[in-house]
Amino acid sequence: MLDIKKTNILLAMAGAAVLMAGTPVLAQDAPAPAPAEATTAAPADAAAPAATPEAAPAAAEAAPPQVGGESHGKLTPARMFMQADIVVKVVMIGLLLASVFTWVILLIKLFEFGALNRATDRFLEAFRQTRTIADMRRVATSEEFEGNPLADMAAAATDEVELSRQAGLSVTGDHRDSALNRAQAAVSAVQSGLAKRLSGGQQFMASVGSTAPFIGLFGTVYGVMNSFIGIANTNTTNLAVVAPGIAEALLATGIGLFAAIPAVIFYNYFNTRIAAYGTRSDGFNAELMNAVSRNLDKGA
Repeated sequence: MLDIKKTNILLAMAGAAVLMAGTPVLAQDAPAPAPAEATTAAPADAAAPAATPEAAPAAAEAAPPQVGGESHGKLTPARMFMQADIVVKVVMIGLLLASVFTWVILLIKLFEFGALNRATDRFLEAFRQTRTIADMRRVATSEEFEGNPLADMAAAATDEVELSRQAGLSVTGDHRDSALNRAQAAVSAVQSGLAKRLSGGQQFMASVGSTAPFIGLFGTVYGVMNSFIGIANTNTTNLAVVAPGIAEALLATGIGLFAAIPAVIFYNYFNTRIAAYGTRSDGFNAELMNAVSRNLDKGA
């Protein structure tokens, strides 16, 4: 019996020793699940880069759209014109055409007045060398001076004297004043149409000068109105977004001023030249009547 009890005690002690020896092993094996956590976290980290491309469209959608047209690089007048609203484009094109026509009229009238003054100088030189009414009529009706206003005045006066003679009327003596009055009336009829002959294109330039700024302002108001409507629709006040649309609208006013300012300058310039030629024709009128009167007194 004692041997059996001793044996049981020894077995119990051996089992306790084994348990005590196994405890560190279990303690060392406990941290093993940690790599599983790392393995679990790894897919999450790997999924993070995949989410970046999807965020790009969202960021693009979040960016506010531009008001008044798309911007592709530097903003230039040509680009602003291409991006403008159709109404503003029509206004700009109309103003540009008006400006082109104004410059064309300028060139035409410069050549016209230059040729007119040269022909007038030649006519006056030839007229002052005449000695009879017949000579004056020959010079005034020559092809060289056809269409010249002063030559037409001289032709009208001498034709009236010649018609009076052909009608059997006396143009000398007591009837001299009557002949002069008829000649003066004929000259005045020609001279009255002088301003109209020289003022071609003036009305167009006056119209462009007075209306072009307001037409351009209309285009600006319409364009700015569209820009503010775009601002309200996009809920943005970013200057970089709204500035192109407003700049496009202001371009219409700029073109209106570009068309109006030269038109006003040219109109005033040619008005001065027309008035100067009118003064010259008044002086020739007096010279012509003196020459006719002198020749009538001589019986020529």
